[in-house]
Amino acid sequence: MAAWHRRNGETLTLTLHVQPGAKRSEVAGLHGEALKLRLAAPPVEGRANEMLLKFIAELFGVPSRQVELKQGGQSRHKVVAVTGSSVEPESILDAR
Repeated sequence: MAAWHRRNGETLTLTLHVQPGAKRSEVAGLHGEALKLRLAAPPVEGRANEMLLKFIAELFGVPSRQVELKQGGQSRHKVVAVTGSSVEPESILDAR
């Protein structure tokens, strides 16, 4: 099992390395023990975090309210919880 995600019942916890200010939002692959994401939002006034939660919700096919930022509000290293997704995390890496 990969170090960047773990499932506990309905909740999937993701360890992310986020690069804001990119040309477009995309999965960039693995970065150490985290999934690297590029976000097309500047790291200003929480906009990158908002876009991150929406992007994760789209990737995992859940409403935004089922995605929660657990750690790393001001950091590139973030921990996000996704509830109720049937999408396997490994499939996100395969899809890029």
